[in-house]
Amino acid sequence: MTTSQPPHMIDPGGDPTPVIISPESLRLQAIDDAPPTVPYKVVLPGVMQAPAEALISAARKSSLWPMTFGLACCAIEMIATYMANHDLDRFGIVPWPSPRQSDVMIVAGTVTKKMAPAVKLLYEQMPHPKWVISMGACATNGGPYTQYDRVVQGVDNIVPVDVYVPGCPPRPEALIDGLLALQEKIVEERARGY
Repeated sequence: MTTSQPPHMIDPGGDPTPVIISPESLRLQAIDDAPPTVPYKVVLPGVMQAPAEALISAARKSSLWPMTFGLACCAIEMIATYMANHDLDRFGIVPWPSPRQSDVMIVAGTVTKKMAPAVKLLYEQMPHPKWVISMGACATNGGPYTQYDRVVQGVDNIVPVDVYVPGCPPRPEALIDGLLALQEKIVEERARGY
């Protein structure tokens, strides 16, 4: 073999005739890229695989049961949110009268120091996982009643709060926005593995 051969001519190990490679043969050839056969997809076609955490968080997000109790004027707006005009059922949110089956507490209104132990007791009776929404200025920071010492300066001094809904009183649309924010938080918590 001589070194003076052009690069497109190759001597295939002793064969006296050189092989010429054309540019067309150097192009990429399509390969068979069929996905590997997974046994369960053969037996059960159409079955989708997902992490258990994603399925559990989707179920929790889409089946919130807020406890129905109100403390002041914000409760009227909370009740209006449950009416057919706003239709919370489309989000999987169904009001529930008992803390034993509820997973969301909506603190709607002014929390006084006399009412604080009852709010704490209701929170402790709820099963885990549980979330709290502070609805309105009075529940968030005392609202217009901050000057009175008998008013709790925010329900977060009693129970941990997940979502704050501002307003005095907040409109039903604001509460719906708070519930949707809570649903997003539930999905993010499950994605992080909390």
